[in-house]
Amino acid sequence: MRWIDTHCHLDAPEFGGDVAAVIGRARAAGVVQIVVPAVERANFDLVRGLAHTHELAYALGIHPLYVDRAEDADLDRLAEELQAHRGDPRLVAVGEIGLDHFVPDTDRVRQERFYAAQLRLARALDLPVILHVRRSADALLKHLRRTPVRGGIAHAFNGSDQQALAFVALGFKLGFGGAMTFERALQLRRLAQTLPMDAIVLETDAPDIPPQWLYRTADERRPEPGAAVPNEPAQLPRIAQTLAALRGISLAEIAEATWANASAALPKLAALHPAVGTP
Repeated sequence: MRWIDTHCHLDAPEFGGDVAAVIGRARAAGVVQIVVPAVERANFDLVRGLAHTHELAYALGIHPLYVDRAEDADLDRLAEELQAHRGDPRLVAVGEIGLDHFVPDTDRVRQERFYAAQLRLARALDLPVILHVRRSADALLKHLRRTPVRGGIAHAFNGSDQQALAFVALGFKLGFGGAMTFERALQLRRLAQTLPMDAIVLETDAPDIPPQWLYRTADERRPEPGAAVPNEPAQLPRIAQTLAALRGISLAEIAEATWANASAALPKLAALHPAVGTP
């Protein structure tokens, strides 16, 4: 079986610079493609370099939690980068962009301005988007209706049924990952069970959002700082097992469906794997 991790921050310092080993473990587990989104201007070149060095995919964008330290000129730089590399087969989306209404003391007005500007760029270049959605689904949808784009992925989705279906109606797939593996995540697990199968893609958001078997409380981490195993793309097939169990279907069916869904959400992925049919 073959898998696509549709969201992983391989440039994160938690990986200790040993990205080749992380990718090697992922491929040994059957994860043959990883999408690496940028979060700010400073890592545009890094994520592009990782994608080309390791035959991955990448996205360029400014994350809502980075807009407070971004300059307005960074939007101009993003536009230049997207235009200059629009023919790059590994540049699959504008992302990670969006809104975060969970973290306190952030400038929501500035977040919204950067989000709206990046949607306009995606529309102008006919690129899908990778959305950061944290207690912000309705505001994100408002802008998407105002500035329709080619669709994409609502990453780490954890909203209501109505919000989920609204994203799907606008051409989006919904990203499910480690949070789904927690038994107490009742609403999220119910969504994973009941949404149309063609609405779901899989992701790790590594090194963030570890699955239940990797989670450590602050007290458990305190005696040995850094001892917790970071989340990584090799965990994706085990995360997929949770989805298979919730839906009562085989792991092979999950692999086939989520591969097709990721390729539909980010169409350039299909061109990167022209010889791959049924996973």
